[in-house]
Amino acid sequence: MKTVAIANQKGGTGKSATTHALGAVLAAEHQRRVLMVDIDPQSSLTEACASVDTSGVSLAEVLGGATPGTLTLKKIILELSDNLYLAPADLALAATELGLVSRMGRENVLKKALASVAGIFDVALVDCPPSLSLLTVNALTAADAVLIPTQPQAVDLRGLRLFLSTLDNIRQELNPELHTLGILPTFFDSRLTHHKEAIGAMERAGLPLMNVRIGRSVRVAEAAANGETVVTFEPKNPQAQAYRELAEEINQWLSNN
Repeated sequence: MKTVAIANQKGGTGKSATTHALGAVLAAEHQRRVLMVDIDPQSSLTEACASVDTSGVSLAEVLGGATPGTLTLKKIILELSDNLYLAPADLALAATELGLVSRMGRENVLKKALASVAGIFDVALVDCPPSLSLLTVNALTAADAVLIPTQPQAVDLRGLRLFLSTLDNIRQELNPELHTLGILPTFFDSRLTHHKEAIGAMERAGLPLMNVRIGRSVRVAEAAANGETVVTFEPKNPQAQAYRELAEEINQWLSNN
């Protein structure tokens, strides 16, 4: 099983929507067994995927806090559709993070949990919190690769530089094999000059941009509100096609690694 962290310290970059759509396409169109892992206390991915109460049966009970969790990862996994599964989050993950601070081997807790299901799934997609928290560090320590969604505007580029610096630190101290799949521009509008300038600035800086651009569409939010991705909610939407192109790139990486 390969693990991909979808991460950026900046909020509002479309991490949860990207995780959900990418997981859905890999499962349905590429026949990959996909585990989506929601490690964000805000639980946006979980709320978009499942209508069940996850209190007491979420990733918080698997990771624990100052002491190990009381449940195994297998016990909390929800089947969403053929080949697509979810390890749900809950607000209790906020307390988990506080407890992890005093725990021995705190950066490797998620990695150990994922190892217990490595033989069941082809890929785990980890939806990270919008922060450089211990939960994010756990995801990056467990990951084989990281995908970085970002809005193409000045304030996001400043945060992106800091996040890329954090990835360098993670490689030096915790996970030397962590690969950067690329930076995924989201909410992109080719009509906006500052969006095009931001893309140009990233290209001139030699940053690893993905070939795909995810545009702005109200359908993405409407899909999440209906418990779907835009790929199933409105298959012919341009953003649905963009997510399919992204899934094709990720599937190719999975096949080569």
